[in-house]
Amino acid sequence: MPVCTTVPEPSRFLGCDVGKAGIVVFDSRGDTLGSLPNEASALAAFAAGLGPDCLVVCEATGGYEDALLAALVSAGCPAHRADARKVKAFIRSYGTLGKSDALDARALARYGAERHARLIRWQAPAPARERLQVLVRTRADLVAQRTACTNRLNAPGIEPVKAPLQALHDCLKAQIAALAQTIAETLRTIARTDRSEQALRSIRGIGTTTAATLIALMPELGRISRRQAAALAGLAPHPNQSGSRDAYRPTRGGRAEIKAALFMPAMAAARHDPAMRDAYTRLIANGKKPIVALTAIMRRIIVIANARVRDQNKLS
Repeated sequence: MPVCTTVPEPSRFLGCDVGKAGIVVFDSRGDTLGSLPNEASALAAFAAGLGPDCLVVCEATGGYEDALLAALVSAGCPAHRADARKVKAFIRSYGTLGKSDALDARALARYGAERHARLIRWQAPAPARERLQVLVRTRADLVAQRTACTNRLNAPGIEPVKAPLQALHDCLKAQIAALAQTIAETLRTIARTDRSEQALRSIRGIGTTTAATLIALMPELGRISRRQAAALAGLAPHPNQSGSRDAYRPTRGGRAEIKAALFMPAMAAARHDPAMRDAYTRLIANGKKPIVALTAIMRRIIVIANARVRDQNKLS
């Protein structure tokens, strides 16, 4: 996950459409299009030819962009990993209907040129945080698989395959337990230099798993505003008004993994934390649906988490 920083204003913009085997590059200087293999040596040579006056923009492509970003950071060249949804909307705003690697690379360069003042520059995460991110996401995947396996075991007519399903379920359970132990060890490593877990665990409802998820997948905590924290967690209500109609304000966008991770802590807080319970009860009394009231509690938790981590960082 990226850490935010700012750099001098760039004068040269490059868009990189990243694939597993290669990268298509559009350079605003000279309006040129080229390509290079997605290999460490080629990426290092490419990055060495750039300078701090450049801004390279690429999209998240499931990790295939990591080597490019690492090479750019090592060479001191600013880079931005763009949100694919925002880039797609940007491309459509120009009426572009076609789709190709070259068109995407050109669009990414244009996106950087027009919006560079608001784009967060990429910095490589600490190795321990990067490790934690992989562990947390893998654990979440295995938990989802275990749930699917449990549902199949409880379904009718599974006798012919019950034995292999049970074996798979037991294997998943063991792997999840092993990952939980590794996650705890990684958190202890991070805690030597970062007290975020301690701050998060001070909030009722947040345990080791939720704290690990927030630390791994929302590293901006403690360095952003309360509104930004709610938006990043996908918990900010968005207006839904037109004329005299002012309808229910849905929560959209944000990081789905964070939103999902806050559901059970919100349930626990609404039951056992006096302040949260009072807030939940008051919302229900005012006619809010239970899920709406629970979403409000989730939003409160992430706002409090952001403040606690910020205050802990100041003390450190």
